[in-house]
Amino acid sequence: MKVSIKDFSVNMEIKAKGVELAVYSPDKTTHYGDLIVTMTGLTWCKGATHAAGGKKVKWIDFINWIENI
Repeated sequence: MKVSIKDFSVNMEIKAKGVELAVYSPDKTTHYGDLIVTMTGLTWCKGATHAAGGKKVKWIDFINWIENI
């Protein structure tokens, strides 16, 4: 995967607006979606989905899931 930061105009500490990562195939031909990382959790926006329509997960739920796979 190729993952890049779309906008790095944030403080080192992630705040409410967060950081948005664009996720592409290694050859950059397919845009899989965007991952928004905020202080409250993660939002996955498949394809061209906007943040409001993305799938959200709280940090504690993500941590519990990832530690159990």
